[in-house]
Amino acid sequence: MDNVHILTYGHTAMTQDASTAAHFYRPTSVVNVTALTQELQRSLELPTLLDIFAEHVRPHAYFTGLQLHSCLGVNEMTNSQDNAVANRFDIEVEGEHLGRLVYLSDATFSAALQEQLKKWQQVLAYPLRNALTYNRVLRLATRDPLTGLNNRSDFNMSVEKKLEACRRQHRPFSLMLLDLDYFKQVNDNYGHQVGDQTLQEFATLLRQSVRATDSIFRFGGDEFAILIDDDHYTTNTVIAERIQAAVGNSELMNRYGVSCSIGFALAQAKDVNISLFERADKALYQAKFSGRNTYQGASELSAVPFTSLNAHNDNQKPPKNAKIS
Repeated sequence: MDNVHILTYGHTAMTQDASTAAHFYRPTSVVNVTALTQELQRSLELPTLLDIFAEHVRPHAYFTGLQLHSCLGVNEMTNSQDNAVANRFDIEVEGEHLGRLVYLSDATFSAALQEQLKKWQQVLAYPLRNALTYNRVLRLATRDPLTGLNNRSDFNMSVEKKLEACRRQHRPFSLMLLDLDYFKQVNDNYGHQVGDQTLQEFATLLRQSVRATDSIFRFGGDEFAILIDDDHYTTNTVIAERIQAAVGNSELMNRYGVSCSIGFALAQAKDVNISLFERADKALYQAKFSGRNTYQGASELSAVPFTSLNAHNDNQKPPKNAKIS
């Protein structure tokens, strides 16, 4: 494929203020399409593809940010910055709509620049389709189909990465386990369709209660986990209280008498997957037997001493050997 030449402008066009018209920086240069094609074929990561494309195009066109809006959400180039004007281009391959590229600039692109970008985007389109297909398949393999949350398989990979970062880069985190109280009665009394609605509602409440840096997982049934990007006891209690408040304020959860119990553990550098999970699971078990609708932290990792691990309790302790649901 031949290099794509940029249209030449006179001196007036070159000195035109960027606030009135987006312009080429180097009107006599070329984009090395062969090099661009080769580099784009080396990755299936959407942000990486945008970085590669931007690296080749930005010397010739003015924009501060580049985003891809697709069925997988919004991806953007590294250090993408918002600006006043969003120049949008639909990307298609053989009649298939892949998404929309959005160039963020302080001016609307000229007609000449728009036509030039469309030619460069043809080089991006096929690698982009391959990456979208790959990531769609990957998402299906790591997502719970009912709630859209990450699944147990993805949890195992994620917690291993976090433990490695904790050991090597001193990046601490916490593991929170959650279990719905009285969920079995919902399925038994109202059917599995209502049970599914309850699980979907709980997933929505979890998304609303955690931060963007935290990751939520569904293991199956009514068992959930959150990897919290913080190892402070106080942070975990704030998130736990926020979740339980959201559940308590949910009309659907109240209608079917469902609450949740929570246990969490703060990761240590010496931890492995099993040891961390066991501590969080023991805390969850204690929360259940402390009366449900309660949260509890693993004591040996608490940032401050406390006499009772039961941080929140709205119910009476169940009788000995009582079945937990």
